[in-house]
Amino acid sequence: MEFAVAENLGLTGHVVAMPYPSQGHVNSMINLCNQLASLQTSILITIVVTQEWLGLIASHPKHTNIRFATIPNVVPLQSQIASDITAFFQAAVTNLQPPFCRLLHRLHPAVTALVADVELQFPVAVARLMDIPVALLWTMSASFFLSLDQLQKLVPNGALKADLLEVEVMPHLLVKFPKTRHKCLTQLLLIVMVDTRKISGTVNLGIPDDCEEHISGISPAQLADLQTVLRENDLRFLQIELECISEVSKADCLIVNSVQGLEAEAIGSLRAMFHFPIYPIAFPYFKPQANQSVSYSDYKLDYLNWLDSQAAMSVLYISLGSFLSVSCAQMNEIVSALETSGVRYLWVVRGEVSWLKEKCGDRGIVVPWCDQLKVLSHPSVGGFWTHCGWNSTLEAVFAGIPMLTFPLFFDQVPNSRQILEVWKNGWELKRSELGSEELIAQKEILEVIGEFMDVEKGKELRERVLELKGICDQAVAEGGSSNMNLSALMKDVLCVQGHSASKEC
Repeated sequence: MEFAVAENLGLTGHVVAMPYPSQGHVNSMINLCNQLASLQTSILITIVVTQEWLGLIASHPKHTNIRFATIPNVVPLQSQIASDITAFFQAAVTNLQPPFCRLLHRLHPAVTALVADVELQFPVAVARLMDIPVALLWTMSASFFLSLDQLQKLVPNGALKADLLEVEVMPHLLVKFPKTRHKCLTQLLLIVMVDTRKISGTVNLGIPDDCEEHISGISPAQLADLQTVLRENDLRFLQIELECISEVSKADCLIVNSVQGLEAEAIGSLRAMFHFPIYPIAFPYFKPQANQSVSYSDYKLDYLNWLDSQAAMSVLYISLGSFLSVSCAQMNEIVSALETSGVRYLWVVRGEVSWLKEKCGDRGIVVPWCDQLKVLSHPSVGGFWTHCGWNSTLEAVFAGIPMLTFPLFFDQVPNSRQILEVWKNGWELKRSELGSEELIAQKEILEVIGEFMDVEKGKELRERVLELKGICDQAVAEGGSSNMNLSALMKDVLCVQGHSASKEC
């Protein structure tokens, strides 16, 4: 595959962008690149994706100075992520680097800068070997990055640097506790340090629920979030994440998919922590409008026409993520509640559409995909039942839509807390013990969505979401924080003259 560029383009730089190969990350990188390309038309931007991903995004609208380049499918396919998300993460940080490096040295003109996802881990080392600047993109919240960074710094090389008391709890596992202080934190960090390959079964080393000790650099709320994250996620997944975080300080800057006014305190802490610039840049308004797959195109007119026929603020939009699904028992609770609630809804579900369509009746519509930002911005939509993925969370804030939080995985837990306690632009669907599972019961769903979709009862909530929408609108307006940060990123990092790849990685 050749990558020749016409000589008369007058290019002043060639930026290569490398997203982590999953939906939220790819979307964020494409949106960032579209903004960069519109700001500086004299640079060429090459977005590197796997062959599978090229098939999914090739039809996306993009600026004329953006192109796609591919590397082989050296990671599991998108349909396989949910079955083993840790294996996918490991494959991404291990297998993508060799073909990526080979591609870089086939590209023309010479690469002058990299923009890469934090969760790939290897791009900083590649940029240093090539002697070019590298900007890292963090696609989750600034506050969650801060929590993970503090955690990573407290366990450098997997060991605590403190006065420790050794306690043997398993024949092959030595657990260390401090003699006096920070016992709660140590219990949390033990989960990070455990080599899970040596352990069969589940080891419960969580933080006591009544732990209220303050740890410098981590607020009590962040500590509680990390407790949940550590207890409910694969330990090796977290270990890889911390390894990726440890590389960030070696980059030239960090781009955060956020809004300064929404996360001012966390962004301020990051700026105080690192020696390089932190650029919060908002992406939702710039999301490509094309369908992500041709097979979904038949649904577009159906769901938009259906929304057009509904009353203002009467529809509950439901989407629980792109690859993680809820259990059958939880699905049954949701379906039963929606059947009897009287609330109109648009539900995006992958893999369950035929079965659910029969259950919906005339009050709801189920589709396998939709243009989410367009749906959230539709006047008939009055609420969003969300898994609290960061992209979805930001899109709801930009659209001025209140949220029902139902976190499923990783950063979604602290995102839910941010919605409920910090921004106060959503309500919680609370889980309870049902049989052998912790589920949101039909009764809870009925009670909550009934009040949530009542415009009068939720008047204060809706006033709050409009305040937050105003903050976002201001950030992306001319002279706003997001636009100013975008310009600074381009001028100070990506378009610095005199850089071009002269060495091989």
